[in-house]
Amino acid sequence: MPPSFAFAPTAPPIPAPQASNVLAQAPVSARAPYYLDAGDRLRVVVFGQEGLSTSYSVDSEGRITMPLIGAVPARGRSTTELADDITRRLRNGYIREPSVAVEIEAYRPFFILGEVAAPGQYPYVPNMTVESAVAIAGGFSPRARRDSIAVTRNEPTGALRIMVPPGTAVAPGDTIQVAERWF
Repeated sequence: MPPSFAFAPTAPPIPAPQASNVLAQAPVSARAPYYLDAGDRLRVVVFGQEGLSTSYSVDSEGRITMPLIGAVPARGRSTTELADDITRRLRNGYIREPSVAVEIEAYRPFFILGEVAAPGQYPYVPNMTVESAVAIAGGFSPRARRDSIAVTRNEPTGALRIMVPPGTAVAPGDTIQVAERWF
């Protein structure tokens, strides 16, 4: 009589992640508005006011400091929201009809850790993917697990950490962790 084999039932399929847990595959520019945070460098232009038009860095407390109006909160705001606040503050006793534009001059860096040739902090480049971030860090080490990479992103609701494929979009400030594979 041939031997009888008993197989354990297969594990139920892993449900697809909910939309709130998935990092968008689209480039940063195609997502919801970009929210400012510490490390971003901004170009603020107050039309007709060359003394106020210059570059400002968002400090560790999430603010920029401008002449006349002082510290202006920037963390968690879009460039449009920040421009509106600066306009409102300048209109309040300083300039009659200010016209303000805010643009991002340099994004905050991203971080890459783990099994890459040169882990560390690197400048963000728009439309970057996890794969291009790994390339910037010198490529995978021989021990790297290449199929699934952890990305931690600070969202307004808190930090989000998820395993992603290499083609996933990276946002400024993301931390990418490439794990070691076990042979």
